[in-house]
Amino acid sequence: TRGRAHVLFEMLEGDVITDGWRSTEVRDALDLCLSCKGCVSYCPVNVDMATYKAEFTHHHYAGRPWARPRSHWSMGWLPLWARGASLAPGVVNALTSSRLSPALRWAGGIAPDREIPAFAPRSFLNWYADHESTGTGERGPVLLWPDTFTTYLSPEVGVAAVRVLEAAGFAVHLPRGPVCCGLTWVSTGQLGVAKRVLRRSLQTIGPALRAGAPIVGLEPSCTAMLRHDAPQLLDGEPLAGRARDQTVTLAELLRDQAPEWKPPHVGGDALVQVHCHQHAIMGFDADRQLMAAAGIEAVVPDSGCCGLAGNFGFESGHEELSRAVGERVILLCNSVTCWIKGCDSLQQRISE
Repeated sequence: TRGRAHVLFEMLEGDVITDGWRSTEVRDALDLCLSCKGCVSYCPVNVDMATYKAEFTHHHYAGRPWARPRSHWSMGWLPLWARGASLAPGVVNALTSSRLSPALRWAGGIAPDREIPAFAPRSFLNWYADHESTGTGERGPVLLWPDTFTTYLSPEVGVAAVRVLEAAGFAVHLPRGPVCCGLTWVSTGQLGVAKRVLRRSLQTIGPALRAGAPIVGLEPSCTAMLRHDAPQLLDGEPLAGRARDQTVTLAELLRDQAPEWKPPHVGGDALVQVHCHQHAIMGFDADRQLMAAAGIEAVVPDSGCCGLAGNFGFESGHEELSRAVGERVILLCNSVTCWIKGCDSLQQRISE
């Protein structure tokens, strides 16, 4: 982090690096930054290299869309492609898993050995449209943020969240129109698009924000985007400030606004990989408390990264490093039981 920050300093000074925002040296220096935001919480002066990287990438490719990596068009525009794929997910999944898959991965700048994720047969939005509330709603309304990943790839997460919130006494609402935090455009340095998408989304949920309703985020990166990046990206616009102050995680909402509600007893042991953006921006205390209330014994490694880091691990040329990062701690544990019960060989490898 310090080295990358110094390279950016030298670029702005213009003495050593003389081609400014077009510098390929700076681009290469930032290329292996995973945008994990770890520096936000660990750096004593709160250097946010993920934001610096997004800003540099935005300027580096400004006016040169043809120079962008292909992954910026595939994964950077994922919310749009996912929304289109939801119209015929079966057809899209058949195509992406067919013999055309290698060509599609090449066209999208996706690493050859990465599988293209399958889209859900039914989106979370479609499920919610047919859903009849089972809760009393005595705790008041909450707005559940339907992020792209939950909505189109893992709708079971959204379904479970609605059921938990209703069981806890909340009246769950979804935005009256499409929303997106703009994260994928930020991470690929397409800040102009990100601003337009985020501004339109905040206007869509404006009535809920002005009414003071909590905004519940499920996907950690999207939640962190609303909590941390939105006010910076939109330069302090009032709705962005409200979103920062009113966005909470599911666990934070249950801890702070339903403290006497007790979840069903689940029990058992869990190896928990805390999302890097959640660790840096929101923290994990509320989740740990909620799992303890459900009787879950949570073990959280002192360090470790999954290696995917958003689109990073899917991009061609990053797969080897991505896998090495994931195998450093987290993927060493092929069995949760092995970790919990204290496999000596595993513990020794992690210590080393």
